[in-house]
Amino acid sequence: MNGKVLLVDDEQHITRNLEKVIPWSMLGLTIAGTAKNGVEALELMMSEEPDLVLCDIRMPVMDGLELVRIIRERGIACDIIMLSGYQDFSYTRSAIQYGVKDYILKPIPYDELTGVIARVTSERRNKHALEKEEQRKLQRIIDLANEKILYDVLMDYADLTPDHWLMAGQEQRIEEPQYTLIVLDIDVGSADARDWREWRNKERKMWNFAVCNVLRETLENAELQHVVIQMRDGEWCVLLLGCTGESSAPAYSEEERERLREQQVSLWTERLLLSVRQNAKLQLHAGVYRQVAAMNELSAAYKIVQRGMQLSTESRPIAFYGSEQTGVYETDQALWDIAERLIGAMKRGDAEGVNAEQRRIGEQLQKAGGGAEGRLKPLLHFLALHLMRELKEANLLSWEQEEALWRKMDLRFGVKDLFAAIQQASSEGAARSKDKRKHSELQMAEAKQYIDRHLFRDLSVEEAASHVGLSTSHFSLLFKGAYGETFIEYVTRQRMETAKSLLGETHKSVAKIAKEVGYAERRYFTKVFMKYTGQKPSEYRMALQGAGSLVHDEEEHEDER
Repeated sequence: MNGKVLLVDDEQHITRNLEKVIPWSMLGLTIAGTAKNGVEALELMMSEEPDLVLCDIRMPVMDGLELVRIIRERGIACDIIMLSGYQDFSYTRSAIQYGVKDYILKPIPYDELTGVIARVTSERRNKHALEKEEQRKLQRIIDLANEKILYDVLMDYADLTPDHWLMAGQEQRIEEPQYTLIVLDIDVGSADARDWREWRNKERKMWNFAVCNVLRETLENAELQHVVIQMRDGEWCVLLLGCTGESSAPAYSEEERERLREQQVSLWTERLLLSVRQNAKLQLHAGVYRQVAAMNELSAAYKIVQRGMQLSTESRPIAFYGSEQTGVYETDQALWDIAERLIGAMKRGDAEGVNAEQRRIGEQLQKAGGGAEGRLKPLLHFLALHLMRELKEANLLSWEQEEALWRKMDLRFGVKDLFAAIQQASSEGAARSKDKRKHSELQMAEAKQYIDRHLFRDLSVEEAASHVGLSTSHFSLLFKGAYGETFIEYVTRQRMETAKSLLGETHKSVAKIAKEVGYAERRYFTKVFMKYTGQKPSEYRMALQGAGSLVHDEEEHEDER
């Protein structure tokens, strides 16, 4: 795209010559207009927004120096080259003070001026490219932070009160309906998943990472605001920001708008499934939350979709679920609730709790009577698969044990045998969990030490979990249980406390402190610091050290505007 140039000189023959002699097209510029004085130039700048201004110094009504002063006061982002027939140094000095890029004496040496314009234009484009790249990096940093926060939100680990210090920026809008939630999952019991089941942990980890990249790239190419989060092995949650596909036109009824939105979301979900099938060579199925969800509704929405996908006996690539469906089948719902409590007890190593939930499953089967073999057998099969995946995610199931259980599952045996498999797997899981409790305490202590040593750089929950040999979801659960806050809350708190110490005890600039505590972007650091303390970094430092200790750092002040 060409830039715009404004020519300002009271001598019309000079502006005509400039228009004709300078190779504007070759320089990537077009002439937005000409003006005879500063007043006319300001009027043109309101509508044209030029990138470059060539301006004479001595003009009637408003001279060039006054024009430049007003341009800088108003914060108009343009480069300026001054033209003058006067060699007085005071003019040059004034021009330099206002940030003029260059000063050309009349009569104008057009070859020299062309070179100056080329240099100034090149510098401007390089600056814009650098700013764009910095903005991209900042956005990626914010996106990564949001992913970490949203994972904790989906898993119901995070505190979502509006005044929570971690809810900075867009995350603060927790009560606005803004997310379309899609869960993508591999049908672990299907024939299509047999190759996936045979992969070892390293292969699966690489494949999970590849699928995340496929999903992100598909959504980025479509220019949809999104977050992609791996929830567990073979399951992802895609959050689309806003009411994707929903028409707000008054001509449509509420029912018609909902139908149009559902059609549009279905199209996007089909595109995601197709991309994974073409690029990762695996068949997934999808569950979509029918309504849009606010941040503080995401955890419930995720559980509804996940539960609906597990309880469904229909084989559909895309299905919609809503809160009105949670009580459709009383026995199905009761069994799922029992299974969730069973898994929780198993992860805690609570043998008595596991036994109690096993008894409740037996009672539900007796209550179902003859219907158990029909409708409940598929449900029990799904629950057994769900239990296996949770055992695997909690690092309570070895690859050999998993392989043996898969062989049993493939036989599709009856309700009694399915129930026995659930009992055996959950009892063994609870025993292993109890044995691993002390080991887990050591793992969390090691993870905490690792985190503290690497606060100075971008540290992900996946990296910390991998360091102690745990899956992300199990690590997050253990960390919250051990320290009473999520990984991202702990990391951010430690960084903010370190920053407070550095601001109070040193004269380092805000930019340097931001980097030392792990923030590549000063603006994002300032944003989080303000949310955490209620003050800008420089204000916090002044309160501790007094006005005489202010650091004269232009970067710092620019950062906090």
